[in-house]
Order: sequence, then structure tokens, then C-alpha cells
Amino acid sequence: MKKIAIIGGGAAGLAAAIAAGNELARLGVADECEIVLFEADPERVGRSILATGNGRCNFSNAHIDPACYRNADFVEAALRSLSRLSEASEWGSVQPVGAYGTSAQGGAQPAGTFEAPGRESSQPASAFEAPVQRFFSDLGLMWREEGEGRMYPAANKASSVLDVLRAALDVSGARVEFGKSLRAIELPAKGRTRFHLRFSDGSIAHAEKVVLAVGGRGVSAVDMPSAIPCEPTGPVLGPLATDSRITRQLNNIRVKCAVSLERSGSLVAREKGELLFRDYGVSGVCVFNLSRFACEGDVLSIDFLPHMPAADRDAWLFARRKHLSARLGENGQIAAEDVLRGAMLPQVAQVLCKCAGIDPARPLSKKDVLALSRVIGGLRLTVRGIGDAKQCQVSRGGLSIAAFDPQTMGAVRASGLFAAGEALDVDAPCGGYNLHWAWSSGLLAGVSAARSAVSADGEGEGE
Repeated sequence: MKKIAIIGGGAAGLAAAIAAGNELARLGVADECEIVLFEADPERVGRSILATGNGRCNFSNAHIDPACYRNADFVEAALRSLSRLSEASEWGSVQPVGAYGTSAQGGAQPAGTFEAPGRESSQPASAFEAPVQRFFSDLGLMWREEGEGRMYPAANKASSVLDVLRAALDVSGARVEFGKSLRAIELPAKGRTRFHLRFSDGSIAHAEKVVLAVGGRGVSAVDMPSAIPCEPTGPVLGPLATDSRITRQLNNIRVKCAVSLERSGSLVAREKGELLFRDYGVSGVCVFNLSRFACEGDVLSIDFLPHMPAADRDAWLFARRKHLSARLGENGQIAAEDVLRGAMLPQVAQVLCKCAGIDPARPLSKKDVLALSRVIGGLRLTVRGIGDAKQCQVSRGGLSIAAFDPQTMGAVRASGLFAAGEALDVDAPCGGYNLHWAWSSGLLAGVSAARSAVSADGEGEGE
């Protein structure tokens, strides 16, 4: 009996195993090919899913744009390939369960419409979003859309996403082996068809088809064949370490702001949102997104009044000083920190005044207004690197996309080898984009591996 080995039981690996099982069943050859999922965790699959979205699992986004991804052309080609399969009803549950998604109006939408649940405009999901929505709808998951298109399970718990995946895995025909951490993969010997998989516990397994879904950290620990180049890996989508002289004074304070990432005086990227000061630097979703582009020596410029055009900030601060001096000041004067009272937290006001070279307790002069305005619109922090790698949500790097066919996720120079998810050099900002890639690439790799396994001439494999 032929064997399909799925390496990794995270998001991409689970999607691949389920899709492979469904495809074998659809082709009527489920008894001709065994699917084995090798999971490094000693007890369960999908443990990493439970931690996503602060335990709520932001499993996708209602507005997927390939341009948001690293190696966008590769991602777009893969998502289009999956869409063609989905539209032709060539993959998915053999017997759809007819799940419903919640709507913004509190009603329900049949899964067949594939409108993003909770979307105010009720526009149908695009070609990039529909396959993943169809997949989860078929498994019985209900969900809702929140701000910026973020999609969460209706139960508001990541465990509900894992529950439907585990149930589907149980009926997919896949067998799971726990405590299996891959250390090396060897291509089939000349004239042979089976890959050799070597695990850290000393065991060896063989399979005709292999789907690598070990994640970014996992792939860096695998001895890969020379035919599969691997880009250096490192944590991204996390907090940034900066010059901490300022940030430690504001530790654990949150502010709504806009943050610009600058390099050699040029703008690299800009994000709006909530920023969290830490004793080592800064955190928050906007910082996480900027960390994908940041390099040591770059500068973060924090605008504490992002809703106000820079040209209006000086006038606003002069007018505020004049009004509050007359209303609350002594002898027509008011301290710098008092001018900012009500506009921002006292700790923030004091730090901004000091950064502007102003004594917070002294009267704010006209000259001081301009200096304070500049700092409010652009408090500058020098980037030192990633602040806490443990908080990073994904890894940058992994298997080079040049070595894989985005139509199938198959290796170009290693027929029968497929890859999915974070194992590939693909990452995206916060908001469900990375999990969407994991599901999408996993589904595509799983279907491709199943078709390749039962095809006499190898059709569907990367050439």
C-alpha cells in the first residue's frame, strides 16, 4: 500500500491530511493509500492553534489580498489554483454537513452562498477567501466577522476550530503518530519511489509522498535534500526592542497612535493602532506588523495624534495653550504637562515634555510649543531588533518558494515532495492572513499529494 506522510499536525498539516483523505475517498481509492500524520507533540495535534488570536483563533480574513504576503506572486498563484479546485467542487468534504455562518443582522446564511459571515455589505467571498470558508463550513464551523475583516469562531474559542478539524481528521482515514520530530528527509534512491524520513527518536519511516508542514521553526531543524534550498529563518510579527531609556518610563502603558518605520530618512512602512510600551521597547499589533520589515538601526516615529494633520498640530497646541492658560492658569501661564492634561495620560505627557527638552512643571512658552509639537507628532526610537522572540507569531524564511510549484505545492526537483504553511518562505501581517495561508496551502498540498499517489504517470507532481 502506498503511503502519504504529513509531517506536522498544526494548521497546514491538519488541512493537508483532511484534504488528502477527502480526495482519496472522492476518487474511490481510499483503501489503496495510507495517510500518516507525524506530530512532534507527544499527546495531541493542533496545540499551536489554541494559542492563536489570544485563544480565540482569528482563523482567516474576509478581505484576503495576496499583496499583503511575502512572495506575493507565489501566494497569489497558489490561492488561484486552490480556487479553481474549489469552484469545480473537486475537493472538500465528500458529504458536506451544511453548516451556517452568523450574519451581522443576527440571521444565518447557508454555507453554499459563501458570503463572509458578519460582513455588512454581504458581498460574496472572493476567489481568495471562498475555499477556506467552504472548507470550514463543510466541517460545521460557525463564525463571525469582526473589525478589519478578522474572522473568529462563533463560540469565541480557538478550541472550537480545533474540534471540527480533529473530527474531520478522525473520518479522513489518516493515522496519527505522536512524538515524531523530523530531523532529516532523504529523497528516494535511484529507481525507487519511497522517501526516507528520520526522526529525533531514532525511528525511520518511508512514504511515496511527503507533505512538509513543520512550520518555520521546525523546518530549520530538518536536514533537507540539496535539491530544496532553504532561506535562513528568524522570528517576525512580534515586539521590537528599542533604545529603552524612554520606553521603560512608560512600561505597560497603551496608546492609540500611528507608527512609521524609517530607514536612512525614508519611509519603509506605516501602521495605525494600539501600541504597548515595554521596558525593552514597544509591542502591539501595529508594531508586530512593522517587525516584518524592521532592521536594526531603523527608526520608529510615533505620532500620538494621528487623526490630526501635521500642519494643524502647531495651531492646535497654541490654541490649547491660550485657552487653558486663560481658564486654568495662574497669572496667564500654565505648565507644559497641564496643557496636555485630558489629551493623554500624565505619564505620557511628562515623558513627551522631557523628550522635547521642557520641564513639565514649568510654564509652556511659545518657543516650547513648537518643540513639544514635533515630539508629539514624532517621538523617535531606534530599533535594536526583535524584543521577545517567544511572542513572535511566525518565522521569516524557510523553504525557498523558487523550489516549489504554486499550482500544486510540489517540489520542482523532488517529485513527490510537497510543502505547506509556514515551512515555506511566506508570511503576512496580523489579522488572520497567516492562518489563511496555512489552510489554503495545506489543502492544495493535500489534494496534490493524493492525486499524485494514485496517478500511474505521476500527474500532479512537481516536475
